[in-house]
Amino acid sequence: MKHRFLALAAVFALTACGSTPDPAPSAATGGSPSAQAPAKLVVWIMDGSVTKELLGSFEKEYEAAHAGIDLDIQIQAWDGIGERVTAALASTDAPDVIEVGNTQVAQYSASGGVKDLTDKTADLQGSDWLPGLAQPGQIDGKQYGIPWYAANRVVVYNKDLWGDTAIPKTRDEWVAATEKLNKGGNQGIYLTGQTWYALAGFIWDEGGDFAVQQGGKWVGALDSPQALAGLDFYKKLQALGKGPKDADEANPPQHEVFAQGKVAQIIGVPGIAARVLEVEPGMKDKIGFFTIPGKTADKPGAVFTGGSDLIIPEASKNHDAAYEVVKALAGEKFQTELAKAMSFVPNRTSLAGVLSGDEGTAAMAAGAANGRATPNTPNWAAVEATTVIKQYMTAVLTGGDPAAEAKKVSQSITDTLNSGS
Repeated sequence: MKHRFLALAAVFALTACGSTPDPAPSAATGGSPSAQAPAKLVVWIMDGSVTKELLGSFEKEYEAAHAGIDLDIQIQAWDGIGERVTAALASTDAPDVIEVGNTQVAQYSASGGVKDLTDKTADLQGSDWLPGLAQPGQIDGKQYGIPWYAANRVVVYNKDLWGDTAIPKTRDEWVAATEKLNKGGNQGIYLTGQTWYALAGFIWDEGGDFAVQQGGKWVGALDSPQALAGLDFYKKLQALGKGPKDADEANPPQHEVFAQGKVAQIIGVPGIAARVLEVEPGMKDKIGFFTIPGKTADKPGAVFTGGSDLIIPEASKNHDAAYEVVKALAGEKFQTELAKAMSFVPNRTSLAGVLSGDEGTAAMAAGAANGRATPNTPNWAAVEATTVIKQYMTAVLTGGDPAAEAKKVSQSITDTLNSGS
């Protein structure tokens, strides 16, 4: 749900974005720094993460329970957010709490401008966090990002085309069902050649990874037998449809292809169903969801866990008060409300049940239990920017030698991850 809780100017002075510091105590009042509450706490929340109604309710309830606290919740657009957060962290007057993408934590923490919250993990029930969401917030054994919510991919299918075909529980069953559906002018699956987030899950299921740490350095690992096995499965599944081998799921938008009614299934977040219905409202009640199958029926397939973390800038003048806001936003009450309002997976495994009433989010929550993250290094963003993984996938799918192509891309990943080190 798109919304604007507070209108933001396109250009603004960072010196105006921070909080009001704790007022100094005076002899007349007999006050002390710990006894004074900040007049205002500035919280940056990303556009689309929370409804206006839920944020308003949280602000009202929080201020009522915390005398003297004035929450200034500011909605930020994703476009250009990296530059704004980087500038804020380097300023002397930063916001007190910032929502960031979970894979961005490593980049921001490398600047030294993010507060280490390792000593707060027990208080926040960190042992209950989704592993794939918690890991990106932890750098060199220290927890800088507090998991806020997760979203991951599932299988979105056309109920009319599936008919009485059983929902698969294993990879083998998935391939068999897809082969059965790939007939009569219909595609068993629409999977493009560069949907690398889906590939990631297959690689992880095989025990491989994009890169591993060896001797204090990152080494590209797509040439390992396990990673090659993951790509082989991807190649087999991708061939059961007509997805382009040289494009990703946005080219053309896969929801538009699915909306034509001739594709049995796609891989995407549950929210893609809403976009399908924008194109073809007649597909209402025809869209189903199931968790990406694993190698065996007792465990779902691994999935990339996307989502958001909460960080506290070192430049905040109210670390203790900011932490209390983070604790409330990451706590059971708000997590439950957020999951129901936005169809997100809560940050805790014990709260997965709050999504059980919705087929799409329930499938997502089940998959999140086997969620993973990309290599946790500030330079990973540079790997994605080079598109070398997408190029590698296309090369293999169009006839290139898998081992040779994997060796080349692994070296490229190694070079990028260790640049500047």
